[in-house]
Amino acid sequence: MFSGIIEEFATVVAIKHDRENIDFTLTCSFTSELSIDQSVAHNGVCLTVVKIEGNEYVVTAMKETLDRTNLGLLKVGDKVNVERSMVMNGRLDGHIVQGHVDQTAKCVKMEDANGSTYFTFEYPENREMARRGYFTVDKGSVTVNGVSLTVCNPTANSFQVAIIPYTMEHTNFQDIRVGTVVNLEFDILGKYIARLNELK
Repeated sequence: MFSGIIEEFATVVAIKHDRENIDFTLTCSFTSELSIDQSVAHNGVCLTVVKIEGNEYVVTAMKETLDRTNLGLLKVGDKVNVERSMVMNGRLDGHIVQGHVDQTAKCVKMEDANGSTYFTFEYPENREMARRGYFTVDKGSVTVNGVSLTVCNPTANSFQVAIIPYTMEHTNFQDIRVGTVVNLEFDILGKYIARLNELK
């Protein structure tokens, strides 16, 4: 379980294909604090640490994860938002994030907002998925590349988020441009409410 508050970004230093899986080797400032079998969110995707060597660690993404997320687009040198799992007696500064990415979206617009930046993201419209809780609501929460954000101006297949300078500086939002593919995790609370309505 995560909160969507990014600790920092890790840098991809190696990529190795193993049949339909990909092993990603990364480095970050807290590598020495990690342990084998630990869960770490990478661009919002919960992955297990499988190897640690010096200041580098390895995680494996399987085919389903690669099909559903932007991890298969990563290149050596790319920055990845990372967050270790929540400590249960800590503060929930973002919102409840599972690390189970639902789908990808594409940045279609960026606008200056006198210091902050509005990003508009668009994803394929799917009414069946929306009925199951895969949608955004105004002032609700959404996770973009692992970052917990507040939704503005949602439509059936798009939404905006406002990124303050601190978030821009400390996450890979600094690398997002029009056309960039990002990972989305919709709010789990909305999914449970949608499921309850289905069972009535």
